[in-house]
This record gives sequence, C-alpha cells and structure tokens, in this order.
Amino acid sequence: MTDERYLKRTVLKETVASRYLPEGERNLRVYLPPGYNELLSYPVVYCQDGEDFFNFGRIATTANRLILDEGIEPFIIVGVDVDKTHRTSEYSPDGERHADYVRFFGEEMLPFIEAKYPVRRDPDQRVLAGDSLGGTVSFHLALTYPHLFKRIMSLSGAYYDRSREIMESQTDLGQLELYMIVGLQETAYETDHGTMNFVEINRHARKLLTERGAKLSYAEMNGMHQWGFWQQEIPDALMYFLEKE
Repeated sequence: MTDERYLKRTVLKETVASRYLPEGERNLRVYLPPGYNELLSYPVVYCQDGEDFFNFGRIATTANRLILDEGIEPFIIVGVDVDKTHRTSEYSPDGERHADYVRFFGEEMLPFIEAKYPVRRDPDQRVLAGDSLGGTVSFHLALTYPHLFKRIMSLSGAYYDRSREIMESQTDLGQLELYMIVGLQETAYETDHGTMNFVEINRHARKLLTERGAKLSYAEMNGMHQWGFWQQEIPDALMYFLEKE
C-alpha cells in the first residue's frame, strides 16, 4: 500500500509561449518537493513526455518517497508535454519539427522555468530524462547545448540509425554522463521506424558513447518497452544523479 505522504504532491501547470513551435505554446507540469521554499535552490529534472512521466511513470510520487524516506536532496521536476501525433517529428533527429523543438527547449522553456522557479543553473544540477525517443532527443539536446546539459536518464533510448551516425561523428563526448537501461524483452518492438531490437540498438550506442569518453551507467534487465518496466527503474535512475542531504 502506498504511503499517503507520497501522494501529497504539488504539481503546477504552466504554458510557455513559443516562437519556434507551430502551435505557439507548450504545456508543462512542474513538481515542487515537500517543504518547497522559493528562497532555496533546487536541482531539476527535465522530462520529455511530461504527461506520461507523471501519469504512467509516477515520477512525482517516487520523488516524494525518495525525499521523505531516502534522504535525497529535494528537487524540482519539469515535465514537457508532447502531442503524440508530432512526437516522432519532434524527438527524432531526422524529424521535420526536431530543430524547432530543440530550440524551444533550450532557448524558451529553460529560461521560462529559470525565471519563475529557483532551479540551479549548473549543468551538473540539471538532468534530462526520456523514454525511447525521449531519451534520443535528450541526447541531441545535450549535444546542441553542451553548456546547458550533460546528464541524461535514458530509458530504452531509441538510438536509431541517424542518432548513431551523429554519435559516431563526434570525436569527444567526455562531457556527457548517461544512465542507460534497456529491457531484455525489447528485441522486436514495432515503431514508426519499423521493427526494432532495442537491446542491440542500446548496445551499439553504449559502444559509441564509451569510445568517445562519455561516462555511463548501463544495465540490461528483464523488461518490455513500456511504462510498467520504466516506472520500476525511475527511483534508481534518480538516485544515481541526485545526492543525499
């Protein structure tokens, strides 16, 4: 049974105006930790697929538990929502909306949050989190804005051909730190890009990243390409990046 304290979550809704996105705006959800005080400063986790991370990943409930019971330093979570009909176009590096989404994220969404909430601005205090293509776009955000992002939580990252080509073209990825997991049952998953073996994709990405100096925590375990698997792994992923008080 879930402790009632974990369910007392503070999650605010925000809308960011955008000159890059065709819709002209994007919705966010912002988790504030227990004991939130705007006079303090907080590490921050930026999640792709914001609605899914909160609803299916239960990341706010998990954050409450880690802060209240595990002594993890309080942190803020920002979930960036996505219209699923445009998700591949925005998250995949060969998508027609990808460049605009990346610019929105780094040049509009981030400044909006930093102007309104006391989040820390050191790249070591920011984490990008994503599942599947959300992991992919997090990697490309860190490549585009190396002065802003360097830490990536990648849950079954969809590092398809174009992403791996971009990885291969890099000479030094020593600034990156990734927490990568993939499920051993993800060997034949149907995607917009065809049937994919995510285990092989992530093994190949790990090799390319390691050869270029990135710091990795990499694990393969039993799991399918779905939130039932990722939700169970989010606590360890958060604890990897966030420090105890």
